[in-house]
Amino acid sequence: MSKLSKNPWSWIPTLYFAEGLPYVAVMTISLILYKQLGLTNGEITFYTSWLYLPWVIKPLWSPFVDIIRTKRWWIVSMQLLIGAAFGGVAFTVPTDYWLQGSLFFFWVMAFSSATHDIAADGFYMIALNQNQQAAWVGWRSTFYRLSSIFGQGVLVWIAGTIENRTENIPLSWKITLLVTAILFSIVSLYHTFIMPRPKGDTSVLNETSTENKHQKISFKSIITEFGRTFLTYFTKPGVILAIVFMLLYRLPEAFLIKMCTPFLVASKEVGGLGLSTQDVGWIYGGVGVFFLTI
Repeated sequence: MSKLSKNPWSWIPTLYFAEGLPYVAVMTISLILYKQLGLTNGEITFYTSWLYLPWVIKPLWSPFVDIIRTKRWWIVSMQLLIGAAFGGVAFTVPTDYWLQGSLFFFWVMAFSSATHDIAADGFYMIALNQNQQAAWVGWRSTFYRLSSIFGQGVLVWIAGTIENRTENIPLSWKITLLVTAILFSIVSLYHTFIMPRPKGDTSVLNETSTENKHQKISFKSIITEFGRTFLTYFTKPGVILAIVFMLLYRLPEAFLIKMCTPFLVASKEVGGLGLSTQDVGWIYGGVGVFFLTI
């Protein structure tokens, strides 16, 4: 392992920047994209609200991340898949089936991003000792917020700038999302070589097969281990109250965020602020997130 890969500065900033960007793309950028492409507020909120489902139900499949492969493998693989999903949205936006195609790739991005969250947070706990975890908790949140500024601010501003110059909305988003896809591919390649390989980062099935070399890893053993993990979680004291709290804690924000962006870009005649895509990028995604971070 190289000295560089041991240094948390070499991988934590890029890891949590990569964790935040697809979430922003699915939750915020998609709203602006669909509004600019002519969907109504009702259609936008209906389609994009379903995109939040992977993050809501990710505890249901999070045990698979521990059971199958290492967290490092999941991180790099999901980043490659997210990059491909960005490219998929970019290439479908200018087509006649832009709604079906973009929604499909946003779904792929959402599930990949939720899985990436599980693996990244677990890897953070394994790769760092307790003192390092405490020292870096603020920094990882900062770089996550910086990805919000980049996604909601810089990317939206770029799309707005291209739109103003070309008067071609699909083309502006195609170029912007292609740049993002290339960026994610580079980050994934970087993490392939730079991220550490801690000894504790092993899968449950790998540990089982190591202990018993003659044991065959089968689909049945995967499901059995998943069931055991799932049942263990629901036997914890106060688990039902905890689940209810997690589901309701951000409910007000969920109601607000879906209508905030359409309100910003809607014309003044229908009660909106009439901001351009470029204005939304630097006001909402840049200035707003900057002060939220402070």
